[in-house]
Amino acid sequence: MSMKVLVTGAKGQLGYDVIKRLNELGDTPVGADIEDFDITDEQKTLQFITALKPQAVIHCAAYTAVDKAEDEPQKCRLINVEGTRNIAKACCAIDAKLIYISSDYVFGGEGECLLETDHKKKPQSIYGLTKLEGEEAAMLCPKSFVVRTSWVFGENGGNFVKTMLRLSESRDELTVVNDQTGSPTYTPDLARLLCDMVKTDKFGIYHASNEGFCTWAQFAAKIMEMAGKSTKIVPCCTNEYPAKAKRPENSRLSKASLDKAGFERLPHWQNALERFLKNLDL
Repeated sequence: MSMKVLVTGAKGQLGYDVIKRLNELGDTPVGADIEDFDITDEQKTLQFITALKPQAVIHCAAYTAVDKAEDEPQKCRLINVEGTRNIAKACCAIDAKLIYISSDYVFGGEGECLLETDHKKKPQSIYGLTKLEGEEAAMLCPKSFVVRTSWVFGENGGNFVKTMLRLSESRDELTVVNDQTGSPTYTPDLARLLCDMVKTDKFGIYHASNEGFCTWAQFAAKIMEMAGKSTKIVPCCTNEYPAKAKRPENSRLSKASLDKAGFERLPHWQNALERFLKNLDL
């Protein structure tokens, strides 16, 4: 059955691929960004969504500048929490489903265990805190999915892979942290899952990232290898490159939530990286 789906943050990496996937499925995606309506304005958000009457909203819009958020906590909260609350309220008003994209940053990031959906929340940054509060806001909508992901990369926009490739053009070696472990996530793979999910009523909290784990340095080394670059990756510790916002050392998201609900896991991150590089026409 064809669905009308509003996609916020349509110009971003994930929003772009969600719209692409919905089109492939024969659905009716409506992409919206800041110039269409401001999610932080409750009245305008309500007006836009009630006039459009989508059957679902896939909420990809977010404040994602992790370090900058430490200097702009109010702006970050306004977008990630109040904006999400406004979307959730509007979805309630028209009985629409809501998918909210959350983050591995809601956890404390200690240890080496697999993080289940109900693992203790202990955000270490303003960004992480606002994503957690955004989850709570999203769940005001009874028909909500919260999907936590990590280390996102895609064709549309800037990301770690593109940065590494750009730097490799002028550098013989690159120093990359080797004590943060997680899973890179390819936006077309995540988009496919979200578009499957939105057709169901299996509401709840999920973890979704590509299969397999690596450190940022291992990810960077694989990028160089697959792209045929000679740039050497030199591993280092996080404390050698201090940043304003603390990054989680452990972002190993358990996919038990997907298995239990009968959703297909995403392919391995190395498979995803290979497809991404092919699409870049290197």
